[in-house]
Amino acid sequence: MSKTDSTENRRKLAPVFIFILVIVLIVLILTISKVIDKYTPTTETMSLDEYFEISSTETGAVIELNNEILEERALIKDGKVYLSYSFIHDNINSGFYYDANENLLLYTTATDLISIPSNSSEYTVAKDTQSEDYTIMFANTDDAYVAVDFVEKYSNMQYKIYSEPSRIVICTSFGDYTSVTASKDTVIRYRGGIKSPILEEVTAGEAFEVLDNEENWTYVASETGVMGYIQNSYLNDEETAQRVSDYVEEEYDHILLDETVNMAWHQVTNEVNNESIAEVLNTTKGVNVISPTWFYLNDDEGNIASIASSSYVTYCHQNGVQVWGLVSNLENEDVDTTSVLTHTSTRTNLVNQIMAAAIQYDLDGINVDFEALESEVGDAFIQFIRELSLKCANNDIILSVDNYVPSEYTAFYERGEQAKFADYVIVMAYDEHYVGSDEGPVASIDFVTEGISNTIKDGVPENQLILGIPFYTRLWIETPKETDGDDVESASEDYVSYELSSQALGMTAAAALASENGVEMQWLDDEGLYYFEYEKDGLTYKVWLEDVTSIALKLDKMKENSLAGAAFWKLGLEDSAVWDTILKYMN
Repeated sequence: MSKTDSTENRRKLAPVFIFILVIVLIVLILTISKVIDKYTPTTETMSLDEYFEISSTETGAVIELNNEILEERALIKDGKVYLSYSFIHDNINSGFYYDANENLLLYTTATDLISIPSNSSEYTVAKDTQSEDYTIMFANTDDAYVAVDFVEKYSNMQYKIYSEPSRIVICTSFGDYTSVTASKDTVIRYRGGIKSPILEEVTAGEAFEVLDNEENWTYVASETGVMGYIQNSYLNDEETAQRVSDYVEEEYDHILLDETVNMAWHQVTNEVNNESIAEVLNTTKGVNVISPTWFYLNDDEGNIASIASSSYVTYCHQNGVQVWGLVSNLENEDVDTTSVLTHTSTRTNLVNQIMAAAIQYDLDGINVDFEALESEVGDAFIQFIRELSLKCANNDIILSVDNYVPSEYTAFYERGEQAKFADYVIVMAYDEHYVGSDEGPVASIDFVTEGISNTIKDGVPENQLILGIPFYTRLWIETPKETDGDDVESASEDYVSYELSSQALGMTAAAALASENGVEMQWLDDEGLYYFEYEKDGLTYKVWLEDVTSIALKLDKMKENSLAGAAFWKLGLEDSAVWDTILKYMN
């Protein structure tokens, strides 16, 4: 090839090399751009309106509770922030009670009843009128709303209010938490990554609560209620900090006996029954409290019926026995207990009626036995106990409240809240099996043990808890069903071949059935009871017997748990020999 040809070829290839070089440069530039873009933090910001999910038409304030942004909104009125009663009750302070029927907000302290009418800046503490410079409470069709400033006066909470957007950041959780400070100026991002939008700028030294940790990012909460991610390289080491409340918890005083409570219920059905008190007490040993069933709710206005007797009380006092009159809601079936309790005027009348009777008859105590309540009346029942407790305390009268053993269905009785105000809480550790239930014992030892344990877990102190013990048992009767020739074996697994009924019997009468029918009793360790059964005239009879031995096991539980004492239902059903056993546990 000649020199001329070589030069010509190089000229032809030059544009190709240039083109390739340009392509390489373009690819290199694009690659570098992508790398730069990948590792360059975005400066995009997310508005706090978007972060808090605030629509353009909203006029309320966002609620953030203990680092959780809620869907519910606070209301703003005349420059004040208001929270709904439902929110306050469920999240901040269940001591507030709103009477929707009479549009009245109530709060009960350890010593006083505070009453706040709607749309008013004034309120009463006992009989003293006080005021604020704002409307304390108002109601709309959905709920009542209470100024957060007023709620704070009586609640263990702290809050801050921010604008742009309007929000209230509430804290009800105090104690240790993990804190971290920024080592230099940086930002909080919506997600953990430099491409996530910026929520808030951060200055060096600013402190945050640590909510979670990731490999290169820490999820934090700022004081302004913004929660997001800060890159770990911008943070100092984490430390333990403490969130302190300046709220002073109230102290509740109680009138307690300086001896073990040995209480017996005396069922009095008419005034003539009162005349038997001497005979009734003479059959007992060591009883220091008797509770006659004297009073019951008698109409929807909160009035009570009474069969009380002054001579009865006098005789008991002469023999060193206190009288705690029982008030029930069960005797008059025409009375609407819910209506009475949920109207402040009728509830107040009921409290006043009870106190008037207690003073008139020189009672030492009141025993409240309100049963078969619906869950919807739970708050009103607790308010009744609060209000009654104040009147009792002012008159040196002991207040006790009867309760079922705790269950999912009776949680609304709020035994722990009762114990703040009432002097004693009684757990009726019986009726494990009852009319209409399947057959079984009235009070097995496990049932009693769990009843005590769960009542204490509900917040009732041991020295205020009285164990209710039965003096009765049930005779269960199985009556065979008549068949019409159908194949019983083809019936469902739930099929029962007999009709079940039962009747309550005293201890002596139940035990006598065993000897009368020539059957031997069998001790059941799991139940803590004797058991026997027999057949007669084609019927099957079964008894889980309460006797001296089973009562002793229950009293063992009273002692083991350092309870205030025991109460027995009811006088007249016991075996007389049981009193010697009871007496041993009361010293």
